[in-house]
Amino acid sequence: MNIRVVARVITLPNKIEEFKALALNLVEATRQEDGCIQYELLQNQSDATDFTFVEAWESEAAWNLHLNTPHFLDAASQLDGLVASAPDIRSYKLLK
Repeated sequence: MNIRVVARVITLPNKIEEFKALALNLVEATRQEDGCIQYELLQNQSDATDFTFVEAWESEAAWNLHLNTPHFLDAASQLDGLVASAPDIRSYKLLK
């Protein structure tokens, strides 16, 4: 079963470029993972501090493996001081 993930991150206004660099490195590494169908980073056109990751995974197991990869754990460990609040991460199953 395919899993979809939407993860929203709000950065501190003065940390937008730092977060963007960190996130784009994460995107590049994640797209190479087995089970990754889609991994995109979006930036809100009306609010530059508002970012959303849109993800598609072959299975929940593939997504769980992603959450434990060195590149994900490294990126997550660097969020403190870059973000205004904890990321809002939601997973969904595709109904149709």
